[in-house]
Amino acid sequence: MHKFFVFFCFFILLSCSNSKPRRPIHPKPSATSIQTNVKTSKQLIEREENEILDFISKDSLVNYEISTNGFWYAYETKIEPQMPTPKTGDIAVFQYDIRSLNDSIFYSKLALGVKKYKVDKEDFISGIQQGIKLMKVGETIIFVIPSYNAFGILGDGNKIGMHTTIKSTVTLLNIIN
Repeated sequence: MHKFFVFFCFFILLSCSNSKPRRPIHPKPSATSIQTNVKTSKQLIEREENEILDFISKDSLVNYEISTNGFWYAYETKIEPQMPTPKTGDIAVFQYDIRSLNDSIFYSKLALGVKKYKVDKEDFISGIQQGIKLMKVGETIIFVIPSYNAFGILGDGNKIGMHTTIKSTVTLLNIIN
């Protein structure tokens, strides 16, 4: 019995010695790195918006307006009568293309075909999602969409690169309730 007690005490003493604190597997980012990321993001957004404003100022034949959703748009074909615009749940049928600001074509209307989009119920290019709700059947609008409202930081992983502003000409063909 005495041997068992000595062994038990020895075991307890060894198990309590030199314990090291564990470190988190995924440490939280420091406030400094978060502030650096925010500053970098603001600089990228500012640079992108300056490129857009420069593009718009050089395109004197077109009158661009800025939306409350962070993109610019101009009517190529405008319908004046009181026609309905797409509402949440409607299916918008439209054609569109995707180009760079210097008019290099990423995706043509022919390549993309006719798109049927359930308004506010499907994931799609954010700027065009919001822009469709401004349109009436028969209208064509040119949208200039910064990357944060288009394909984001990484692009589409194919033809559209990182932090790329896109220009898209959209024609609303029909609204299905």
